[in-house]
Amino acid sequence: MSVVDVKSPFNSALEVGLRVITVLTSLHPRAIDLQTMVELDYLLIHSGDADGPESLHPPLPLRSGELLVRRGMLERGVLLMVSRDLIARHCTPIGFSYGATELAQPLLDALQSPYLRNLRVRAEWVASKFGAMAPDDLTRVTNRFYRQWSAHFQVSEQTAYQ
Repeated sequence: MSVVDVKSPFNSALEVGLRVITVLTSLHPRAIDLQTMVELDYLLIHSGDADGPESLHPPLPLRSGELLVRRGMLERGVLLMVSRDLIARHCTPIGFSYGATELAQPLLDALQSPYLRNLRVRAEWVASKFGAMAPDDLTRVTNRFYRQWSAHFQVSEQTAYQ
């Protein structure tokens, strides 16, 4: 199987990889680990949930459950962008971190779709609001959305059994 799935452009390695390099370019020269990337990506596409600009993706009722499945999608997107020298992988004493290379910004500058323009605005917002947060603080922010999702799920589950 190819890393790029052309049958489904949404949440494909290509789309996720573009989201990741957009955030990493906004954070440049800082590099981040995969868990931070998962949390920033959620905040990027659901920025309205965090009192930011209007969300890029629709406000589906159980969207915070995405936090549970986002890591695999991000890993595929990161690998694609690493293979194209748009993301650099750094080995640190506590694991890998990832940062945008000098090729990422020119690629983003060449892409002019409305989606990419909106993505860049939200990436700048995410970087300015959450980019300097300590990992534990960022996790507390995203856990708030997970708890809301869990509460919705439990209410749905209780209703189904009554």
